[in-house]
Amino acid sequence: MFRSGRPSHAVLRLPLLRSLLLLQAVGRGLSRASPAGSPLEDVVIERYHIPRACPREVQMGDFVRYHYNGTFEDGKKFDSSYDRHTLVAIVVGVGRLITGMDRGLMGMCVNERRRLIVPPHLGYGSIGVAGLIPPDATLYFDVVLLDVWNKEDTVQVSTLLRPPHCPRMVQDSDFVRYHYNGTLLDGTAFDTSYSRGGTYDTYVGSGWLIKGMDQGLLGMCPGERRKIIIPPFLAYGEKGYGTVIPPQASLVFHVLLIDVHNPKDTVQLETLELPPGCVRRAVAGDFMRYHYNGSLMDGTLFDSSYSRNHTYNTYVGQGYVVPGMDQGLQGSCMGERRRITIPPHLAYGENGTGDKIPGSAVLIFDVHIIDFHNPADPVEIKTLSRPPETCNETAKLGDFVRYHYNCSLLDGTRLFSSHDYGAPQEATLGAHKVIEGLDTGLQGMCVGERRQLVVPPHLAHGESGARGVPGSAVLLFEVELVSREDGLPTGYLFVWHEDPPANLFEDMDLNKDGEVPPEEFSTFIKAQVSEGKGRLLPGQDPEKTIGDMFQNQDRNQDGNITAEELKLKSDEDQERVHEEL
Repeated sequence: MFRSGRPSHAVLRLPLLRSLLLLQAVGRGLSRASPAGSPLEDVVIERYHIPRACPREVQMGDFVRYHYNGTFEDGKKFDSSYDRHTLVAIVVGVGRLITGMDRGLMGMCVNERRRLIVPPHLGYGSIGVAGLIPPDATLYFDVVLLDVWNKEDTVQVSTLLRPPHCPRMVQDSDFVRYHYNGTLLDGTAFDTSYSRGGTYDTYVGSGWLIKGMDQGLLGMCPGERRKIIIPPFLAYGEKGYGTVIPPQASLVFHVLLIDVHNPKDTVQLETLELPPGCVRRAVAGDFMRYHYNGSLMDGTLFDSSYSRNHTYNTYVGQGYVVPGMDQGLQGSCMGERRRITIPPHLAYGENGTGDKIPGSAVLIFDVHIIDFHNPADPVEIKTLSRPPETCNETAKLGDFVRYHYNCSLLDGTRLFSSHDYGAPQEATLGAHKVIEGLDTGLQGMCVGERRQLVVPPHLAHGESGARGVPGSAVLLFEVELVSREDGLPTGYLFVWHEDPPANLFEDMDLNKDGEVPPEEFSTFIKAQVSEGKGRLLPGQDPEKTIGDMFQNQDRNQDGNITAEELKLKSDEDQERVHEEL
């Protein structure tokens, strides 16, 4: 596309011979005989090539550009525009051509070819032109019309394709990116953006374009295709442009608008889907996981998180993404789908990035918000149901609990469920056997209570995730507490419900031989549990726990416990305090 500035080269003057056709003969003599032997009364017109499409025909007062060969009846050539490599460019029907040519051009279409037979009285008459055209000469012209326009013409715009969705239309002062093919009215190509591998980028209505293109682009939608016909006085006028656009040439542009924006544009948001019950919206400082499809304004896809099968994870409002995306993500809800249209000055600017986002490109992101959280978020706890009976004891740190759970992402993706294993999950609260957020969410529950827990990633599996859990994922749990047992103090494997027997070793030494082997030790401990006098550490294999207890008391590791070796843990702790003192 050429700028509207005019080149400084001189206008070529027509040779004298061309001017002969521009002068109407002064005298009118008798006509010579036609080939059939009778004099011609009027111009004979043979239309030997008529184009399929003829959007307009030559009328009186039109300005035309055409090529011709002029011969006599015997075929001798007396003049030709082809020999001069210069078209005839002139107004028709105002006396600047011989009458026969004026009449012969009427009704002609662009690219039509005609053979005209002009009798002498409609040519140069009985006078002729000295040395070139004899008196009473019948003239034969082969003419091809290449252009026609009128000073009353305006820019002609034809919409070839208009997309169903038009987010905005071109206005004055907008910046546009478009592709085009430029031809003369006869179809001769003079320029194309496609051959340069890039769009033509410019402001509209600011003097950067020829006036006709400024007008022809107004009202276009991204993705629209137009045919724009521009008369020469709204194009390059009498001087033309270089060697590719002749003087007084009408121009035809086939234009595809890629995108449009204004330097004053802000980010445009369109909510495509909003889930019900949005209780929280993203703010600056939140960490977000989202999927997106990124496209240019004409629909060209340049990137997609779906193709990588992984969300895009980033902080919002912290400068980790382009400013327009930072703005566009704020205020969104979990599960929301929204379209974010970002002008280039809030995206990648005039330079673009890589080979997929060109300079000055408007970007459109269709975004699906998967989840977001703030690094300061606690576990969100919502009670779904509680048992009807009074709950006097709730789960606390150290308790052994059994619970059912369903775990999913916030977008509904199911991850795990205890129901898949046919048994409740077991855990000791505070023993670091489950994620911190779940540990916290189970505390304070009654047996039979159901809760919903929203656990941020820093209280779950963090940035790295876990098997089946994406990094930085917020987790949603539905939990039901099935049972609860009081835990034991840290470091204890067994506790007494009351004071232990005064003669503990004697009661434990069942055969009274002064030693307690593993069998006697196990029998004694199981009897205390059975009689409700004490309890083992919950959630563990009783045999293993009793075995560990025996190993702790068999201090010389000879396979038996003596009275000197047997000590209660409370006594051991007290001795340790004295040693430290």
